[in-house]
Amino acid sequence: MANAPAPAVYGGDEISALVIDPGSSWTRVGFAGEDTPKVVVPTFYGKSGDSIYVGDNDLHSPRSGMEILSPMSDGCISDWDMTVKIWDYALSRRLYTDAKEHPLLITEPSWNPAKDREKAAEVAFEELGVPAFYLAKEAVCSAFACGKPTALVVDIGGAVASVTPVIDGLVLKKATIHSEFAGNYINSHIAALFKSKNITLTPHFMIARKIPVDIGQPPQATLKTFEGLTESFLEFQRGRILNEFKESTSGVLEQPYNEVIANIRPARPFEFPDGYNLNFGADRYVTTEPLFQPQAYPLPDSTVDASAQGITELITSSVNACDVDARANLVNNIVLIGGTSLLQGFTERTNIELNQAFPGMKIRIQAPGNSSERKYAGWIGGSILASLGTFHQMWIGKKEYEEVGPTVVEKRCK
Repeated sequence: MANAPAPAVYGGDEISALVIDPGSSWTRVGFAGEDTPKVVVPTFYGKSGDSIYVGDNDLHSPRSGMEILSPMSDGCISDWDMTVKIWDYALSRRLYTDAKEHPLLITEPSWNPAKDREKAAEVAFEELGVPAFYLAKEAVCSAFACGKPTALVVDIGGAVASVTPVIDGLVLKKATIHSEFAGNYINSHIAALFKSKNITLTPHFMIARKIPVDIGQPPQATLKTFEGLTESFLEFQRGRILNEFKESTSGVLEQPYNEVIANIRPARPFEFPDGYNLNFGADRYVTTEPLFQPQAYPLPDSTVDASAQGITELITSSVNACDVDARANLVNNIVLIGGTSLLQGFTERTNIELNQAFPGMKIRIQAPGNSSERKYAGWIGGSILASLGTFHQMWIGKKEYEEVGPTVVEKRCK
């Protein structure tokens, strides 16, 4: 690779590359060689007239007429202008760095279309002005983060659940499957549960003060009033409560949902922002069951397509689409990542169901115990990759980009 740039040396030290891992809920940004991303910002933006707002503080400040929107669709970037604004905010105002001085590695989903791959190179070189660039498959990075060149990467995120076979550091595209039955879908079920119990979700920002009340008693809170708040902003704020419930209270049974078994389990209390609190017993297991049985648990007044697959079926379909000789190795190297996989009991249920689905094969699931390793696996793998001494010949340099154009990613970033 004659045109690959040598790593820049600055004051005797190599300059660290930047790593950006854009997800549907969060965008993770930081320097290669570090253990975790220094900056994690919401992958959302606020729009009010001609004004654009990005970053935690601005997104959570109530403003009249501000809509909350996402630049992502199906796990891929659909609005590049807004994505660049989010990245620019993360780099310049949170990481306090200039992208023009650092090589940049961006992760991408395995189903990312060619036009978006080329657009990523165009944005990196022409808008961010980086000296060198690489586009890495998120699943490959996640496998590397767990120390595996070959793995079946099961990533359960906010908007997308995906299963990707990685063999010797390359994605097997024909066997990659993804679905919408992930964390946000569980949130919809939690919202339906609250509605069925006549629980009103009052977002944090509306509470002026509250008085503690006993379990099940009506809340005693004084609310602030705001004019002109949009439904998308209120939905975004209510989503924070749904996430809190999912992370602290929801659980997964180790077998298909059974009310008798669910009722034996201890109930867990949950307190809402307005002080209302309640014990949740079997209900906390019902809300997660759609991850495994989407058809059996549709949302109220809706149906689920007959071809919809739960997590175990996604994994089975992906493995069966691989070469017969590769299957045993893949199910013996399953990497379980993504924020939604942190649900209590999720790993155990997946393990039990896979042992039933693949009798006679040795199933081994590696699910990092550290929650940040699970949530940031793609970023961590990118950080490892971009800091390897042998990686410098992989970078696409600015000169090569100018000669070949954006299509260079198809040739260089497999």
